[in-house]
Amino acid sequence: MQYYYSMKLYSKGQLVATAACTAVAVAALTAFASTKLVRRTLQTQDAALSQNSETTAVLETTDELPFLTESTVPLRTVADTTQFTQDELQNINVYEMCAESVVNISTKIAGVNWFLEPIVEDGGTGSGSIIDKRGYIVTNVHVIQNATEIYVSLSDGTQYEAHVVGQDAESDLAVIKFTPPEGTVLKTIAFGDSTKLKAGQKVIAIGNPFGLERTMTTGIISGLGRPVRNNRNRIIRNMIQTDAAINPGNSGGPLLDTSGRMIGINTMIVSSSGSSAGVGFAVPAQTAARVVSDLLNYGRVNRGTMQMAIVQLNRAIVQYAGLDISQGVLVSNVAKGGNAEKAGIRGGTQPARYGTSTIYLGGDIVTKIDDIQITSLADYFSALEDKKPGDTVAVTVHRNKTDRTVRVTLVQQQGGN
Repeated sequence: MQYYYSMKLYSKGQLVATAACTAVAVAALTAFASTKLVRRTLQTQDAALSQNSETTAVLETTDELPFLTESTVPLRTVADTTQFTQDELQNINVYEMCAESVVNISTKIAGVNWFLEPIVEDGGTGSGSIIDKRGYIVTNVHVIQNATEIYVSLSDGTQYEAHVVGQDAESDLAVIKFTPPEGTVLKTIAFGDSTKLKAGQKVIAIGNPFGLERTMTTGIISGLGRPVRNNRNRIIRNMIQTDAAINPGNSGGPLLDTSGRMIGINTMIVSSSGSSAGVGFAVPAQTAARVVSDLLNYGRVNRGTMQMAIVQLNRAIVQYAGLDISQGVLVSNVAKGGNAEKAGIRGGTQPARYGTSTIYLGGDIVTKIDDIQITSLADYFSALEDKKPGDTVAVTVHRNKTDRTVRVTLVQQQGGN
C-alpha cells in the first residue's frame, strides 16, 4: 500500500511567524517539564528522608527550589568508539593492510547476437591480488577463462586493461598483468607459509562477492589437505577448507592469516544454492607460490611427466579385456626409448576401438604413484602436479594379477597446460 502526503506553499512572513511561535511554545513546554521533573525528584527525596529522620525540610513552592546550573547537572558518559576488542583490532589491521592490494576483475567474452553476428559481451567477474609492484596479479583460471578482454579495477576506482601472463589448469591459477601509470606505487600482498596452518586457526577473506568491492569476511580453517575436483575434472590436492563466507566474485581473492599474509587463493565453494554454505576451498600458498613462479619465468608450469599414453578403466574395458581389477589407469602404449619404457612399464598390444580412437589392451595398470592411490585420470595428474623434471617417483603397476613397483625419473612435460 502506498501513502501520499499533500504539500502546501507558505509565504516567507508566514514561515517566520510560525517559527517564532513554535520556538516560544517549545521553550514554555521545556520550562514547565523541567519544573515538574525537579519537584517530583525533590518529593521523592523528601519521602525517603522522612523515613530516616525526625526533622524534614519541606519545600512547598517553586521559588524555594535550588537554582540548577549546567555544572551541577551530571553529564552522561559517552562510549569511546575508539575502543575495540583485540579480535576487532586484528580484523581492522588486516583490512587496512591488504584491502588496497585486492582488485576487482571483469572480463569481456566473444558471443553472437540474434543474427548470429560475432559480438563482444560481458563475461564474469572475480577477484585478484597484486603480488608485484609492476602490476602482476594472481587469480583463478576460471575467472579469466575464454576472455577476449580483461579489466582490473583498483581501490581508488581506476581501471586498467590486463593481459594473461600464464595460466595453469591443473591448479586453477593464473597470472595477469596491467601497466600502472608512471609514479604509481602499488600495494602488494606477500605469500605466507601454508605448511604450518592448523585447523581452527582464524582466517580472513577479502574479495568482490556479487560485485561488492573489497568485502571482508572472517572464519576459521575447517580442514586441511582436502583433495577437491575442479570444473575441469582435475583434482587439486591439499586444498584449505574454510567456513569464511566465500561467494561468487570471491574467486581469485586472498585468504589471509591474522598477520595479513596470503595463505591461500579462494577458488571454489560447495553449495546447493550457488551461495556460501560455509564450505569454501582455497589453493594453498605453497602451491600458489610454486605455480606463480613458473608462470612468471616460463609462461607455464614446469612439471615432470611419464612418456606413455594412459586410459582410465571403466566397466566396458574391464569386461571386454577380462581384467581382474576395476580401478586404475591402463597404459595403452609407451614411448619407444622413453622414461616409462626404461623403467620397465609395459604398454598394450591388442588394438581395440574406444570411442573415436584406438587403444591397446594388455598393458600395465597404474594403481599407485608414491603414496597416492590411482583410481582415475584425475588421481594420476594430481599425483604428478607438484613434480618437476628430474624427480623420481615410485609407480605401482598391476600386471598378470600381481603388483610390482618401478621407479621412474620424470622428464619435461611437452606442450604446456
